[in-house]
Amino acid sequence: MGCVYGKCCKLRVRKANKRGLAKRQPGVEGIPVFAEIPLERVPVPSHNFFLEYSVLTQRGYYRDSPDKENQDSYCIRTQLQGNPNIHFFGVFDGHGQFGTQCSNFVKDRLVEVLASDSALSEDPVKAYNDAFLRTNEELHNSDIDDTMSGTTAITALVLGDKLFVANAGDSRAVIALKDGNKIVAQDLSCDQTPFRKDEYERVKMCGARVLSVDQVEGLKDPNIQTWGDEETEGSDPPRLWVQNGMYPGTAFTRSVGDSTAEKIGVVAAPEVSVVQLTPHHLFFVLASDGVFEFLSSQAVMDMASSYEDPRDACTAIVGESYKLWLTNENRTDDITIIIVQIKGLSTSNASTTDKVRKADTKPASVMTEDAVSDVSVTTGSELHQLPGGNLSDQQSCCPVITVDRSTVVVPPSSVYSQPA
Repeated sequence: MGCVYGKCCKLRVRKANKRGLAKRQPGVEGIPVFAEIPLERVPVPSHNFFLEYSVLTQRGYYRDSPDKENQDSYCIRTQLQGNPNIHFFGVFDGHGQFGTQCSNFVKDRLVEVLASDSALSEDPVKAYNDAFLRTNEELHNSDIDDTMSGTTAITALVLGDKLFVANAGDSRAVIALKDGNKIVAQDLSCDQTPFRKDEYERVKMCGARVLSVDQVEGLKDPNIQTWGDEETEGSDPPRLWVQNGMYPGTAFTRSVGDSTAEKIGVVAAPEVSVVQLTPHHLFFVLASDGVFEFLSSQAVMDMASSYEDPRDACTAIVGESYKLWLTNENRTDDITIIIVQIKGLSTSNASTTDKVRKADTKPASVMTEDAVSDVSVTTGSELHQLPGGNLSDQQSCCPVITVDRSTVVVPPSSVYSQPA
């Protein structure tokens, strides 16, 4: 759910084979069958486990604009700073006239800035915050017109046996926790929208008018400043407007870019959550809001857990998302999902070392939606060990605390935050 100015097909997914890709068919003439989906594996030698992951991005279907480009992008980079224990994943959902350019700019620059920070392992929360703010400033100063365009960003950094999630916008990260015979979805990000009281109050203090489209157009009373929740009011959510204008109309309160919306409180500073990985964590998902518009976090976890191969899980979730979009709308949003399975992490090797081993310099593997390439990085670094914690009830929205200019998400008893 992006800018009011920026933001199909029904895919039938056949039952997957025990191993390998599910067979896919297009549900509407003219919509392409998914290309071969990559399956990658990367070790985390400091704690003797590995990650197996896949990614799928699909252009949305717009009946009036059948050739509208996909404004989503993604970036996967393993072995950040030449360290085999540091791996980055990110999904970027562009919006506005130049949303594609904004999304691609941020997907390239954010990880570069993060990787160039020599203090990344010692203070990943601060490194994340600095990287988001610097990338935002670089986008403002680039040749891309971001006055009414930008991108949300949901990213994850695996640093040894710890997972750092940084979010700006309304895309989402979720981790699967095995609890007896159940698999429980744990949200690692809180959608940053005016539905959240804290975000609503913050942007109001910055001068934003918060109104739905119907309120702006005079169809509903603008003095009523309650909108229910995202499930019941998702079709006409509260949006941000300047005091005397019908713009920018953003349905989110944080993003990268959006220089006009920045003047009324939209910020690029991320909220960062931190999780101590345990053998009970099975996999995590990063996805644009095209996935979560009609699917709950638990529904996505349930679908993903029913497939051994993350490629099949990506296909099934995207297919179900498309079907639900077409059931409820005459279009679909762009949809991007990364699924990362956590394999081989045992009690004996979880949290047994205080540091991520300093690695010899080696090329970092980079995967984006455009290409796979190698980038030479020359720095290795160490991890500052932080106290662990148990996971929380996924039904609770994460309270937040401020650390310098960044915000750390603190789900109750779920994660720990790096001290300022």
